[in-house]
Order: sequence, then structure tokens, then C-alpha cells
Amino acid sequence: MVSSKDVAKFAGVSQTTVSRVLNTPESVKEKTRKKVIEAIEALNYHPNSIARSLVSNSTKSIALVSGPLHNPFFADSVTAIIRFARQRGYQVAVHFEDFGSNERVFESLAQSKVDGMILSSIYLDDPIHSRLSRFNVPFVYFNRKPHEESHYIEIDNEQAGRLGAEHLLALGHTNIAWIGGPLTMSTFAGRLKGFQQMMIENGYVLNEKWIVETDTSAEAIRERILQLLEQSERPSALFAATDSIAIYALDVLQELGYRIPEDISVMGIDNVTWSRHASFNLTTVSAQSTSNLGELGIEALFQLMEKTQTRWIQKTLPVQLIERGTTTTYNKSDTT
Repeated sequence: MVSSKDVAKFAGVSQTTVSRVLNTPESVKEKTRKKVIEAIEALNYHPNSIARSLVSNSTKSIALVSGPLHNPFFADSVTAIIRFARQRGYQVAVHFEDFGSNERVFESLAQSKVDGMILSSIYLDDPIHSRLSRFNVPFVYFNRKPHEESHYIEIDNEQAGRLGAEHLLALGHTNIAWIGGPLTMSTFAGRLKGFQQMMIENGYVLNEKWIVETDTSAEAIRERILQLLEQSERPSALFAATDSIAIYALDVLQELGYRIPEDISVMGIDNVTWSRHASFNLTTVSAQSTSNLGELGIEALFQLMEKTQTRWIQKTLPVQLIERGTTTTYNKSDTT
């Protein structure tokens, strides 16, 4: 196989010059650039990421550790991250989290050589964070963060919980069920905290049976919703910690014959692409930014990789309520 070393020898230049022609041709004199191009054509050399990295010590690749793709938030984020990276000439190696432990993910990362890492799979107290820090590779978290100091992009999760509760209370709902994911993650912990704060501040005692934690899978959500509906008093509104959970909930409720929002109001958080679809028309809480967290996270990672940002990148984006068709004013007669 022809290498950049062969090209350099054929053209009578250094490997550094070949690398510059491949990566920053504007920095090479025209006469020299032509010699290298002629050598590449004569030897039928096909540059790849490994060849380009021989001199620059760059692999032109990044690692992405995403949450589960059954959540459309991560489908949106992965798409945005890969698109941005490819526009910059980078390949993306995608890994998916293993709920309960990040050890398997870490082992995959440890065996990879990448220029940077962008991760959403991190727990509040996660031993992986300190191990990642020893890699000496720039990394940034998006959507979630650990307790330790780190680079991250998130929405204001507590305010998102507060806004959702405030919206449902304003519609007259007081029997509100919460359904979320593992509280070991900053997103779910923060959103639940904000919801609880708003309810308590308005004088409502929370029904602990209506605070539901799941692993966010469709099966678990279905099981817990059925349990909620079996209780002697059912909630008039369901506040889901993510749009993904809300969409699964809508499916279960409609399958059981409930009218949305007449029989029960449903809302989520994230404003994923599916939520805007006419089939769902989901009321939700969204970042005020027009870019999703994946886009903002990968932009931040490139700032770190290119050393244009030397301070901590720690962004908590303000949120807004987006009222659509799955929430309505509480009417007691509809629940009897």
C-alpha cells in the first residue's frame, strides 16, 4: 500500500510538506504543491485519516457517547453532531450508553485514538469522569453533567421542571403525576427537583405514588402508566421528564381509550422533532436556543480541540414553554 512517505520520496519533499498539501494546501508554494499532487497521481495514492495523521498527530476523528436512540432527543443530537463534524473533515465513532454503568463504554474509548470526545452518557457521581480526564484528550458533556468541574452544555433543568408544573397548575390541574428516568442523571434529577419545588411553593402536597422513575424504555413506561391508572384516584395530568417518555405515554393512553387532552393532559421536556409533528402536537418545555444541545456541544468541543477556548465551557441555557395540543384546562366532569 502506498503511503505518504512514498509520496514524499517520489516528489523529493518531506512528509510534513505532503501533510500540508493534504490539509492546508494554501500554506504551500504552488510549485511544491504541484510536485506533490503529481506524485499522488503517479503513485495512485489515496490519503486516509491515518496517513494525514502521521505528521500532525491528528486522527481527524472524534468519539461520541450518546444516550439511547429510542429517545428521539439523541437521534436529533447524533445527526447534528455527525453533520457538523463531517463538515469539518472529521469522522465520528458513535458509542451508546449502558444504563447502570459506563464501564463498557469507557473500555471502548480507552482503545480508541481520537482528537476529542463529546458525551451525554455521564452520571452525577461517575468514576468515569476522572478517568476520562487522564486521557489528555479534550472532551465536553452535553445534556448531562457530573458533580465534578467539567465542560458542559445543558438546559436549565430545574427551571424546565418549574415551568411545566406552573403551566399545568395554571390550567387547574393539581393531581399531576411525574414520570421520569434515573435520578442518578442530572437531567432527571434537576427536572424533578424543579417540578417538586413549584408544587410545594403553591401549597400542594405531593402524592409520592405519582412520582414515577423508569429506565425510560417503552416497556417500563407502559408498566408504570398502567399502575398509575389502576389507583383509585388517577391524575388529571401527566408531566413527563422528556418528550420521549411523553410520546410513549401518549401511545399507551390512547391505546387504552383515553382522550388527550380531554381525559388527561400530557406534556414533556426537550421539544424534539417528533413533538412538533401533527400526530403528537406535544406541549413541551424547550431551550430558547434554535440550536439543539448536540450542535452546541460539538461546537464547544471544536473550540477546545482548536484551543480557541481555554476557560471552562459551562453553559446552562434558558428555557421556554411551548404550548400545543396535549394540555388543556382541567374539567372535573371529564374525570368522573
